[in-house]
Amino acid sequence: MANDDLNPANGVQGSSYIYDYGTSPNTRTAVSQKVRILTPAYGSDAGTLLQMGVLSSFSPSESRTVDENRGIGFGDQIAELVPSITTAMTGDFERALLYLANLWQATGYAGGVSGPVRSIRHHRWPFDIEMQLVFSTLADVQLSGQSGVGFNGAGGAFDGGVKEIKYPAVTNDPNNNPGDLRGHTAIITMYEACWFTGWSLTQLSKDSGMLMETGGVIISDQHDFSSDYGEFLATGNDPTIGQLGSVRFTGSQSGGGTPFVG
Repeated sequence: MANDDLNPANGVQGSSYIYDYGTSPNTRTAVSQKVRILTPAYGSDAGTLLQMGVLSSFSPSESRTVDENRGIGFGDQIAELVPSITTAMTGDFERALLYLANLWQATGYAGGVSGPVRSIRHHRWPFDIEMQLVFSTLADVQLSGQSGVGFNGAGGAFDGGVKEIKYPAVTNDPNNNPGDLRGHTAIITMYEACWFTGWSLTQLSKDSGMLMETGGVIISDQHDFSSDYGEFLATGNDPTIGQLGSVRFTGSQSGGGTPFVG
């Protein structure tokens, strides 16, 4: 009999009721009910990422230090702030432990009932994570001009990391709404070549029932899956092309810049 909690198909990692879709509110503020996290389920085809089930939280973060450059004889004044190298991004998972699918199976490893992986030291290959920040219908209409239709950025173009996400069929009203219009816009972020750095199981206690797994990963790179990144990537706040993010960085580069006039 097939393992319904780890049976990759139709964009999700399983086919049991754990993976049933529900509704979510339409707001301008992003809500977690719509965000989708995809990873390679064990047993899926190479290169295929599928939506994880019963994922309670996913929190990527990164940081870098900025050094202060000061000069003797100029008083207590920062001459320039100099950004240092960005540290590797990290991410933390929290996920309900399923008897037939644990966190490691949900990230592509042969763990639990699928194989012998019981420790981080058994992880010999990294995996990718895809995060889809899925829009509400309100935001879709403003971006694409249509309800139930997501916006698709052109492949390789500046907005190529924005794609339409299609949803499964739902029961239509007598006027056949929504019909086949079941798309939302999503901003895609890829977290590439991730390695687990920590794993834990919630304390086994007589006072609680549900078991949760937590795992930490370190991420090699993050990108929008479409753009060619390099020295001359347009990133905003560039005064040489008429953008202004700080009065210190003006086209003339004279003195301290031109004071802002509101």
